[in-house]
Formats: sequence, structure tokens, C-alpha cells
Amino acid sequence: MHAPNSSDIPLKQKLHNETAKIAWAELQTFFAQGLVLVVRDNIDLIEVAIKFSEDRASEIQTMLDDGRVNKPSNDQARKWVANKTELWSVVIAPFILIQEKR
Repeated sequence: MHAPNSSDIPLKQKLHNETAKIAWAELQTFFAQGLVLVVRDNIDLIEVAIKFSEDRASEIQTMLDDGRVNKPSNDQARKWVANKTELWSVVIAPFILIQEKR
């Protein structure tokens, strides 16, 4: 039996395996570069990551337009710093998708 290649693992499972908690403090540089996107907490983070990974531009644009995905505001960032917030995250280069833990 051989160890599975990353190409043997379905995309949903691969992204789930790459999802991790991260302190907001570690994301501030990426936030300043405009590379952090917040996924609303009632939306499946992995499903959004799949759309980004598969470059489904029209679906991504719809989520951006209706606010299901957006850039964090400066007020939100300050709150996360003050509260030492940890967030769920997954990297879909060049973006880091984040979601508040429930």
C-alpha cells in the first residue's frame, strides 16, 4: 500500500485538511496588502474555498457583491486585535479566506 499523493485526495478533503485556526495578529500584514477575505459565518468556508480554487469567477463575484465574502473592515480588524481573536483560515493563493470560529 502506498501513501496517497495530494492528487489522489479530493479537493474538498484537501482543503479541509489545510484549514487551521490562526490568530488575527498573524494575518495583519496580509490584511494590509488586501489579501484577507472574510467568509460570513453562516457560509461553508470549504465550499467558498473550492470556488476560489476552481476560479469560478462569476460565483465569487456574486458572493463579493452580496456580502457573503468581503474584506475585513478596519474596525473589525481593531476588534480582533483587541480581543486576540483566532479565526478559521484556509489559503487559496493569493488570498487567505477567514471565518470567525463558532
